[in-house]
This record gives sequence, C-alpha cells and structure tokens, in this order.
Amino acid sequence: MKAFIRTYGCRANQYDTEAVRQMLSAAGVEETADPSQADVAIFNSCTVTASAEADLRADIRSAARSRPALRTIVMGCAAGVPSRDERVSPLATLPSVDTVIAGADLEGVAAAVGITRSMRKTAQTGARALLRIQDGCDEHCTFCATTLSRGANRSRALDDLVDEALILSGIHPEIVLTGIHIGTYGRDIGSTLSTLVEQLIVRVPRVRFRLTSIEASEVDDRLAEMFADDSERLAPHLHAPLQSGSDAVLKRMGRHWYSARSYEQAVSRITSRRQRFALSADVISGFPGETESDHAATLSLIDRLPFTSIHVFPYSPRSGTAALRLSGQVHGPTIRDRARQLRELGESKASAYAAGRIGGRCDVVVTERGKGLTEDYLSISVPDQFQRRDRFSGSLAELNGKLTALPA
Repeated sequence: MKAFIRTYGCRANQYDTEAVRQMLSAAGVEETADPSQADVAIFNSCTVTASAEADLRADIRSAARSRPALRTIVMGCAAGVPSRDERVSPLATLPSVDTVIAGADLEGVAAAVGITRSMRKTAQTGARALLRIQDGCDEHCTFCATTLSRGANRSRALDDLVDEALILSGIHPEIVLTGIHIGTYGRDIGSTLSTLVEQLIVRVPRVRFRLTSIEASEVDDRLAEMFADDSERLAPHLHAPLQSGSDAVLKRMGRHWYSARSYEQAVSRITSRRQRFALSADVISGFPGETESDHAATLSLIDRLPFTSIHVFPYSPRSGTAALRLSGQVHGPTIRDRARQLRELGESKASAYAAGRIGGRCDVVVTERGKGLTEDYLSISVPDQFQRRDRFSGSLAELNGKLTALPA
C-alpha cells in the first residue's frame, strides 16, 4: 500500500503528521509524494484562515482527479470544527473523501487506513525535531476555531516527554517544543512549562531546545532566567502572539489576560536581558471594529518593541466563532492595506536586526545542504562542507548579499 501525506498549518500539526508517518512506516505502508501513485491520501488540515481551508479543498480535489480510486482521509483542526449539520462534515462531501477525523486521533487514522496501530519512535523527516507537549486550549478567542476542534488543554506526562526527547536528541540537533497553547503546559497535572524545560535541559544533553508560540504573560521568572542564561541549550527566541496593539480590539478578540501595556512590559522584561534575542509575533489586521486609531496603536507598539519578525494575518471569518456576530466588519481593501503596512514595518525591523548581527557569533543547525538556522532564528547560508543536521559555531558575515555563517 502507498500513502500520500500533506500537512497544513502549525508545528503541532506537523508533529501529528510525523506520528502518522511513523505509524504507517511501522505497518509497512510506503509513502509517495505523488497522489496519482497512492492508494490512500491523508490530509492533516488547518482552520486558522479561510485560505488554509481553501488550499485544503483544492488539493483534495486535485488529488482525486489524479487518481479516481484514491481513498482520502482528512484529519486535523478543520476536520474537527462543528458543522451546521453535525451529522455530516462539509469536508466529507469532497471527492474521494472516505473518512473525516477530528484532531490527531491516531487510532482513527489507523482504522481508516486499514492497519493496526504500532508506534516506534524514529527520526523525523525534518532536520529539527518536533515534540508536542500538550494539546487543546482553555481560552476562547472570538476569532479562533482551533479551540472548537482541539478541545481543552491536555498536558503530556513529563517523563514521557523526556523519554521521547532522548530518542530524538540522538538524531536531531534541535528539538522544538510545540502544542496548541504550550504556556498552559502542566496546569492539569500539577507542573509548569518552566519545570518541563528545566528537566529537558538537565536530562537530555547536548541538544538545543526551542519554544514555539507562547503568550508573553506565561513566561514565568524561571523560564525568563533560562532564556537569559543559556542560548546553547534554550534558543533565545520568543514568539509571543500580539494580535493587536489596541486594548479595545483585544477586548473584542476575547484576549482578556493582557493589555497592550502589559504585553510591552512582559516582552521587555524578557528581551532586555540579552543583546541577541529573536522576538516574533502574530498580528491580525482588520479585525471587526478595528479603527484607524486602533491600527495606528498596533503599528506604534510594534515599532517600539525589538521585533525581529512579524506574521501578519488579514482577518478571516471562521465558521462557528463569536467574531462572526461582531459589528463593524472592515472592508477588504482596508484590511489588505493595513496588512501591507504591518508587513513593511516588520520587514524593516527584521532587516535592521539581521544587519546588526554581522560579525557576531552564532550557533547554527544545518537544515539542508547550504542552509542553516541560528539560535536567534536567522535563516542563513552555510558552507557546503556541512551536512543536514550538523551543528556548528561560527561568525556571521555578509557574502554576495546573503547572511552567511563562517565556522569558528
């Protein structure tokens, strides 16, 4: 049997796909990159934006055209969003779709494929490994459908995570801790994210750890100290969702746990302790009710803080979310113009940060031949002598208009 696999969305989804891939491999299923050669296709879906679901639908139809006998399984977040008719998912009506499975139900995927679930932890396909530490989210942002799909926060046992990280560390030079809301790790099992990170650093030698998206307010004092103390073990990189720099918009978004001022204070507390620190954020442009002054407040806050990257999402209505009932919908051209301004500001700050790193020391993980990633999340070129998954220290130079790491 041959399987075609495609993943959309965040690193939590990518981790789930790696688990599916390992399960299929253990059962003797061969993976193919060509859906026309596959017996079964597995699409791991995302519901963050309308464009992500549009891409999913288009790809499913394309795969079905390439092989009429194809059986398609749709898993992930879009598969778990309730429909108006709860008996049938809209995705089930697409050509070749045989099964729709909410979230990352590996037992369900195995049954749909027709294999017995058997897991063995092996190398993941990426140069950097992913480790999902929790699933679900207890918050209810008015724009987000992920909570509808993934459910409440559920943390994995600390010892299980250490065991898996030990296996991955023998192959991968960096492990990325991921989940749906990783800042809430441990709340349901009497632990904390900082406790987990500390134990991973102590019990899993050599490997570099990196956190994915985490609320700035959820970085406690111990985690802030680890960010400041050891860039060789914990990458100095914080992706702290902002969404808006306007308190009025944050309130309409349902993001009640911080204000623009408290976000700025939390971020400054973390980043001010290191000269070299990557700071990125998600920002939504054109949320319902957003005025020009709200947009200006967001631009001003981004400009004041030491951001090195900004991910801009034009507001996208999602089925089942409370934001659909909000007044003050912003017109498409205005949303796109505000998104452009945010991206231009983010690009300007990213370029300035990269320029300031020339001549500085760096810790590089080689992601593919000729390319690498520094501890502070700069994508760079590396000498051809290094292989994928190598790790080395060096200094950054600008060669032929590109940031390049020269080994020490």
